Amino acid sequence: MFHAVSAFNNAGFGLYPDSLMRFATDPLICLPIVVAVIIGGLGFPVLFELLRELRTPRKWSIHTKITVGMTVVLLAAGWVAISIAEWSNPGTLGGLGMGGKLLAGFTTAVMPRTAGFNSLNVAEFTDVTLLIHDALMFIGAGSAGTAGGIKVTTFALLGFVILAEIRGEPSVHAIGRKLPGGVQRQALTIALLGVAAVAVGTLTLLALTPFRLDQVLFEVTSAFGTVGLSTPC
Repeated sequence: MFHAVSAFNNAGFGLYPDSLMRFATDPLICLPIVVAVIIGGLGFPVLFELLRELRTPRKWSIHTKITVGMTVVLLAAGWVAISIAEWSNPGTLGGLGMGGKLLAGFTTAVMPRTAGFNSLNVAEFTDVTLLIHDALMFIGAGSAGTAGGIKVTTFALLGFVILAEIRGEPSVHAIGRKLPGGVQRQALTIALLGVAAVAVGTLTLLALTPFRLDQVLFEVTSAFGTVGLSTPC
């Protein structure tokens, strides 16, 4: 019960000193926790809409479409990227079998959504994996949910703005709907304030501590996204 509540609320508190590392290859433990993390991170408005219109995606609101779509994309991209980066790392996935690698890689890709659990030793992550985590933790999950970060909708809106600018279009559209200027300004403001918070925190800790940039950036981004993951030093 404790782990279920902690997972759904993206808290990351566990009852074991190694979090989920002892269960890294156990699907009966990892998958229910992963599912709870994802459901909690979607956001309550999306969950209520999915309960009503699960079989009719055409009726989903633009908010639900963007949240679900970006969630799938980020989870898949994170899973592939982290698995590739850690595949031969003896401190993480290197010593596991094929099934264990896929399960642990997927679990690890879900947790930066601000869940905070870890089934692999964070201290053994490669620099590439740390940077992937930084990006995923900064983005976070869905709005009005239990996760942190700038939210997947904000990230997606910025992507639509960039795409419209590249195409030279006079207005920004997302899934067939025009995005008001106010929404675009809000997304840009949230993202830049988040970048500023992470940058200031990183610079401050670099000046006050002897730790490396990759370690400090990971810690600051984890704190910004209320993730709770840490790189033991």
